[in-house]
Amino acid sequence: MNALRTQLPGIALATAIGLVGHFASAYTPGWLNGILLALLLGMVVGNGLKLPAALLPGIGTTSSKLLELSVIFLAFGIDYGHMAQLGTGAFVTMVVMVGAMVLLTYHVAQRVKCPGSTGWLVGFGTAICGSSAIAALAPRVAKNKEDVGIAMAVVNLFGSLGMIVLPLVLVRFHLGDTQLGLLIGGTLHSVGNVVGAGYALSDDVGVAATTVKLARVALLSPALILFNYLVNRDEARSWREHIRLPWYLWGFLAITLLTSLVDLPAALPKAMELAGKVALTVALAAIGLKVSFGELFRSGRKGLGFGVLVFAIQFALVALLMVVLG
Repeated sequence: MNALRTQLPGIALATAIGLVGHFASAYTPGWLNGILLALLLGMVVGNGLKLPAALLPGIGTTSSKLLELSVIFLAFGIDYGHMAQLGTGAFVTMVVMVGAMVLLTYHVAQRVKCPGSTGWLVGFGTAICGSSAIAALAPRVAKNKEDVGIAMAVVNLFGSLGMIVLPLVLVRFHLGDTQLGLLIGGTLHSVGNVVGAGYALSDDVGVAATTVKLARVALLSPALILFNYLVNRDEARSWREHIRLPWYLWGFLAITLLTSLVDLPAALPKAMELAGKVALTVALAAIGLKVSFGELFRSGRKGLGFGVLVFAIQFALVALLMVVLG
């Protein structure tokens, strides 16, 4: 009880900033979603004011524990049934692309010396589904929570830019609806980015792109297991250690299986998804409170560069697989 009382002021501050970001995003441009807004507000407060030491324990707890909890809630939005809706060529394209991007992210981030775990998080978020993928991977690989904030800012920035630029570029090529759907749904970062870009071209492209994206999101679970293996394979003494996932990842896997196999009341997954987004927004507000502008400038430059690199690689890979697999 004493520990909770000690942490309560910091938890309350992060929650207040997160809720402001969540509700205020309804009045901001489409590229500035609640997660990014909460992160930016947290950074403004954290850098503009000297926070009392009494707030720090609660801020630390919120940035770590609530990030893990958000992963559990966000799992309700994943349905493996979406993969069954793809044709064979599109399905193989997504599986190969995601697997290749996970491997490339792990190795290339080390080669280009992207600081901390920022490169891993940016690449993983680009490969799968933006903020949700980063939230799922972060507690496992990010020792410095500032890396999470930088990665979230990078993928949200490029996802928003891609949503605007990609339709303007693709409309110049004579591609079919399915091909456009693959390029948009297979490369843009979040579901919102894909919906915005796809329906900007046509309803048919929007449907195709959203189906591809949801199937890509469903690959988050196996991608997490693969990345967990890559990170821990040198330290593992037996195969059992590769499946010793943290509690939130086991919960994530269990819920994704449940939502794919059991017809839950329609209101439940929507409510859980909303709870996950709010929890993630509050966690990012707490992370923002700990991110210094100086560190953002130093690490953010390489994070931005790495974000451009992995997005370009991913787009080229999807285009190549489309040609090879027809």
